[in-house]
Amino acid sequence: MSDQSPDRPEDEFRDMLRAFLSGESDIDPAKLASAAGLPSDPAAVSQLMQQLQNAMQSSADGVNWDAALTQAKEIAGPGSLSVTDQQRSQLEQALHISSMWLDEVTSLSESAVAPRLLTRTEWATTTIPVWSQLAEPVAVSISDALTTVLKDQAPEEMAGMLAGASQLMRNLGGTLFAMQLGHIVGQLSQEVVSGGDIGIPLLEEGQAALLPQNIAAFGDGLDIPADEVQLYLAVRELAHARLFKHARWLRLHVISSITEFAKGITIDTSRLEELAESFDPSNPEELRAAMASGALIPPKTEQQLHALGRLETTLALIEGWVDTVTAQASSRLPRWNAIAETVRRRRATGGPAESAFGALIGLELRPRRLREAAALWQAVTDAVGPEQRDALWSHPDLVPTSADLDDPAAFVARLQAGAPEPDEMDQALEDLLRGEESRGEGEQPPAP
Repeated sequence: MSDQSPDRPEDEFRDMLRAFLSGESDIDPAKLASAAGLPSDPAAVSQLMQQLQNAMQSSADGVNWDAALTQAKEIAGPGSLSVTDQQRSQLEQALHISSMWLDEVTSLSESAVAPRLLTRTEWATTTIPVWSQLAEPVAVSISDALTTVLKDQAPEEMAGMLAGASQLMRNLGGTLFAMQLGHIVGQLSQEVVSGGDIGIPLLEEGQAALLPQNIAAFGDGLDIPADEVQLYLAVRELAHARLFKHARWLRLHVISSITEFAKGITIDTSRLEELAESFDPSNPEELRAAMASGALIPPKTEQQLHALGRLETTLALIEGWVDTVTAQASSRLPRWNAIAETVRRRRATGGPAESAFGALIGLELRPRRLREAAALWQAVTDAVGPEQRDALWSHPDLVPTSADLDDPAAFVARLQAGAPEPDEMDQALEDLLRGEESRGEGEQPPAP
């Protein structure tokens, strides 16, 4: 058989793609990168082509999240300075003082996990597994939709080529999505000041982390002494870590809520078909705009809207509790209120990377009811004290609801009248979890 004749139709399709990826076609790779929302500079384009070539050669069926990590580190790396001895000394002192201040205003104990100081690259590397977990359902939907549309839209003479190339197309689509996610995470690494800054639990339970380089950038232009900014942000991060260490159910609840929401997302194949029919490789603006705006993700279903409402309430309650406790613990700082307002405005608007993530998986991370949640927690603190306030996080059935945010006075009245206790089975499970946490590493469980 001639070397020019591939053994199978999918091999012919593979050869056609390989010709494109090697620059032997009329499509400009830089414009493909631009259409995908990725940088179009030569180094970035070369990396994109290499990752797509790797996807073609892969025998695995799924999203290659290593591409996301590579892209995230590439974006985070430039200017990602190591932590200096001076920064380490200042922030370790700030964390020590912050922990003592928190002891005075919350009954939640400090985490046994030591806080970390991270560079931007370390933050991206540490958090990319969670980002990948959150985004995977959408990545799979997009890859499958792309494969379906290409099959449906292909000319009849190409049908044989595409029939056996489904896995290849899913790998290519998944790699493009992974690189988009990596680009977003890399951008976020330049914006976040701490592990809990985004609001969702990206680190393990009880882990606090600060990014010295970004904290310094955050304080620029505030006209507030750097040590006050460091202390305030350290208090916020340690409060966030204490909450997730105490409420062991909370991290799984938030992450599973986001992934369940994402699993319900479908891709608008009719819109994708329109883009495929009208796509002009020399002018990728329409495709990029569709991807950046989330136009490929159809309106949310009623079930998704209910799930999204519950998730937004949980995120707002987390942020509101952290705000309330931080305000109490940092009240010694002369300009704490100015720093707090800067943090609130920053969380309310979000940055470009946060908006891009929202478009990518159809989910905004900014809690819309943050101020209402903070007001509720303050009212609870004033009425029943910090210990009873913090005890509400011991079980999901005790945490305030969206209706409670609408009427905090009624919620406080119920607390003062006597809060309901979780049932016996729930309490037994909570006791078991706490017992496992406190049991020494070498200690055996009690005999039945």
